[in-house]
Amino acid sequence: MNTTALPLITADASGARHRHPPGLKIIFMTEMWERFSYYGMRALLVLYLVNAMGYARADALQIYGLYTGLVYITPLIGGAMADRWLGARLAAVIGAAIMMLGHFAMAVPSMLPLALGLLIVGNGFFKANTTAMVGMLYPDANDPRRAAGYTYFYMGVNLGGFIAPIAVGTLGQLVGWHWGFASAGVGMAIGMAVLCWGQRWLGNAGLRDQQAPVSWQNAPLVLAFCVASVGLVLAVLAVAPWVGALWRPLPAAVKTIGWLVLLGLCAWAALRGPDGRLMRFTRPEIGRVVAIGIVALFVIFFWMGFEQTGGTMTLFADKQTDRHLAGWEIPAAWFLSINPLGILLLAPVFAWLWTTLDSSRFALPDTAKQALGMVVLGLGFVVMAMAQTRADQLGAVGPQWLAAVYLLHTIGELMLSPVGLSLVSRAAPARLVSLLMGVWLMAIGVANYLAGALEGLLAGSGIALYVFLSGISIGAGVLLLALTPWLQRLLSSRD
Repeated sequence: MNTTALPLITADASGARHRHPPGLKIIFMTEMWERFSYYGMRALLVLYLVNAMGYARADALQIYGLYTGLVYITPLIGGAMADRWLGARLAAVIGAAIMMLGHFAMAVPSMLPLALGLLIVGNGFFKANTTAMVGMLYPDANDPRRAAGYTYFYMGVNLGGFIAPIAVGTLGQLVGWHWGFASAGVGMAIGMAVLCWGQRWLGNAGLRDQQAPVSWQNAPLVLAFCVASVGLVLAVLAVAPWVGALWRPLPAAVKTIGWLVLLGLCAWAALRGPDGRLMRFTRPEIGRVVAIGIVALFVIFFWMGFEQTGGTMTLFADKQTDRHLAGWEIPAAWFLSINPLGILLLAPVFAWLWTTLDSSRFALPDTAKQALGMVVLGLGFVVMAMAQTRADQLGAVGPQWLAAVYLLHTIGELMLSPVGLSLVSRAAPARLVSLLMGVWLMAIGVANYLAGALEGLLAGSGIALYVFLSGISIGAGVLLLALTPWLQRLLSSRD
């Protein structure tokens, strides 16, 4: 790979040009192929469960929500292990290997539970650490290129997300489900190869003090983690029916307390240093960690709505959208490519916009950008509610309705997600970057679970799903905007 090709450049308010670190392209390509595998499988999962496996709609959505939720919760553990022992780069390679096995296992119907488990475990090692490594390429916390760098990184995410529903979705729906899932495994293998091969351009990003780059000497350790992950997943699957039988009858309040206790124990374990003692923090560090946690709570409301994309909105495309074009029916999975295509087209505009604003007196606080993104998401659900009403009356609506919703959601996503990643990488104490990136992704995981369960939770309430999502997204955005001055004081505090 020629790392001088396709230079990533931003401009500040005076017109000066700033070249990004060459390692950004390596992480860009790695994440592109990993997201190709994830979004490809995500585009097929609900359709596969409903149309091939015979699952009821509610059960398929519940599995989707549980899977996509756990995929974003396990990075909390993987991030902590990287900060303490493995280093972000080695942890990412381990995660890539485990996910590759999971994608290939998806090609065998009888291995579906094991495959989903491996993808959940592997993503825990991969996601938080590649994301944190982007920030490590910019050692200066005040580097104006950082937010733009995360926006370009986000383009890599969405380039894979754009290609995946077309390639994997076409193979899965028109050729055979196992072909689609296997192609996702090939994408993950390419992503791992890019990360290992391109280390020369990463510098020290993702390495602990005195740690060597990942090499064949680490192969036994990677293999050991793969074998241990298979054993862990099989063990969980073996005890899951017993735990479920005890868990399901419990009152909702008891379940909530149980989850809070579990999260508290995870946080307690993650905050213990290599010597086994709890880490000590200065007052400014505590303030920044608290602020990141509060913003992460708001992020739940955004992604709870946004992740309807792979669930209810995919089923809307499949069942209530007229997909015929010149005598050919467009595969429903293709609609999931609209959002990443919009990201690819608009991300450079937002990268330029943020770099320009952040270098001028018109700079918007990161939390204000995110708040506005939540409001735009809510406007998208206003359109979606109108589309659902028309579809209920007419049986099907034109594809322009979904296209309009995806466009608004794309704009909201660009205002919230890469900005949030940049915020965490900049504000987090250096020794907790991967862990707090895991916390951020855990919030997305909670949102993903709620996204799959929300339709069932609202059943019988008389509240329409998309009307509820429009109100709660806009309301949360307005509240976050009101809290912005206080949060900015916490986030900008330094020792």
